[in-house]
Amino acid sequence: MSAAAPPYLLGELARRFGCTLAGPAQLSIEGVGALHPGQPGTIAFLANGRYRRHLHSSRAAAVVLRPEDAAECRLPALIHDNPYLIYAHIATLFAPPAPRPEPGRHATASVARDAWVAPSVSIAAHVTIGSEVVLAEGVLVGPGCVVERGACLGEGTVLVGMCHVGAGVTMGKRCHVHPGAVIGADGFGFARGPQGWLKIPQLGSVVLGDEVEVGANTTIDRGAIDNTELADGVKLDNQVQIGHNVRIGKDTVIAGCTGVAGSTIIGARCLIGGAVAIGGHLEIADDVTITGMSMVTHSLRHPGTYSSGIAAAPNQVWRRNAAAFAHLDELRREVRRMRRGRLHEQG
Repeated sequence: MSAAAPPYLLGELARRFGCTLAGPAQLSIEGVGALHPGQPGTIAFLANGRYRRHLHSSRAAAVVLRPEDAAECRLPALIHDNPYLIYAHIATLFAPPAPRPEPGRHATASVARDAWVAPSVSIAAHVTIGSEVVLAEGVLVGPGCVVERGACLGEGTVLVGMCHVGAGVTMGKRCHVHPGAVIGADGFGFARGPQGWLKIPQLGSVVLGDEVEVGANTTIDRGAIDNTELADGVKLDNQVQIGHNVRIGKDTVIAGCTGVAGSTIIGARCLIGGAVAIGGHLEIADDVTITGMSMVTHSLRHPGTYSSGIAAAPNQVWRRNAAAFAHLDELRREVRRMRRGRLHEQG
């Protein structure tokens, strides 16, 4: 909660974000907070039914929730089909904007003479900007970043710090790259020969659309021949690996520690959970959800939710199941023999 943010009336929030108001319109909301235990003066949200029990004990001033949860709520409320989205909008009102650095370049920054840098660009300490780089209006390049030859950063794009942008990478408007991210390193390409592994030149680059977010220590490899491409609105969590020539559709979101192997095409509006492993040269349709720890070894050509991870279980149960799994093919064959025997007896 920010002391600098003004309070908002509950009725004003309802009108602004299209919610149904249940409670006094003049109730003052001073910030956002958790549902449990809740803090007086703040507004919380309920989007997961597992936390419904906290409605009865929360000390929050109000809550954002779904219509089906409203009957159990004793607190003033904003009712909407997507409470998490409404909460995000409200939290934005109370989040003070980060101080914007002044335009200009730090004395320790190295900027190539033929780089084109807009007047409103801010370049922090120990930055290296290569030849023929283009930095559009409002770009912020944080401390220790490297932007290699011929890269282009669109209007309002931010490199937070210690980011590495490879040669020829193109980034759209208002992209946000967190510390340690590497965009445009060589893809993992080697050909096996009689003398060992021969490195394949990675001749493509990386193209990011507008408003792409790249998490801390995430890597996006440059293409082997064509470019690796992320469409507008793609969001990558921390420590995500995107292989060479991958294409990701608009507004797809990928959670942390997921790896996508080369030349896979992922559609628009997909939701991919954490630690998912996606093989190479696959196609994933639009509007696919893949739950965490899943392994994707074949194309998913239809929208829907897919899972393959094994949920945690008590160790003894897991060990018994693992032992049974090792004999699964044997059991399958035995069942088939039994079925054939029964059919023979019936015949």
